Amino acid sequence: MISEFQDLSDKIDRLAQLTQSLRAENYLLRQANSLLSAENQEFKERLVQAQYRVEALLAELPLPEAPAPEDDADEANEATQ
Repeated sequence: MISEFQDLSDKIDRLAQLTQSLRAENYLLRQANSLLSAENQEFKERLVQAQYRVEALLAELPLPEAPAPEDDADEANEATQ
């Protein structure tokens, strides 16, 4: 009977140690998650800023000129010859 209580006590001790270990791990994971979330937010903001800069540069570029209809006819004639 005493050995059964000792076994139960040992199991309770192991459970308490495991609980403490998991709490410590959970705390570290929450810290890491918080840091990664902040870093992710910074990357998103940088991506949006880069997108605005690219769009501004594209808006400054001149539109491509459409080829003259005569040029198309000349090219078609040269391709068939």
